[in-house]
Amino acid sequence: MVRPTRVTNTMRDRREEAGLTQAELARRVGVTRQTLIAIEQGKYSPSLELAFQIAREFGVSLDSVFQYPEESA
Repeated sequence: MVRPTRVTNTMRDRREEAGLTQAELARRVGVTRQTLIAIEQGKYSPSLELAFQIAREFGVSLDSVFQYPEESA
């Protein structure tokens, strides 16, 4: 069983605000629609390069799309 990533994201909300389909965003950043689905669902963490490309498509900073929770002590 694949362990979900701890990285969370606001990709779906950002994508919908931008009026993009999963297929359109996938084409723009050079990945498959299935990859975007997995990222949106938190089943897969994008590479750093892909994360920057996605944020750039939305015209926002990386940390406004992707978050990594801090460890609680």
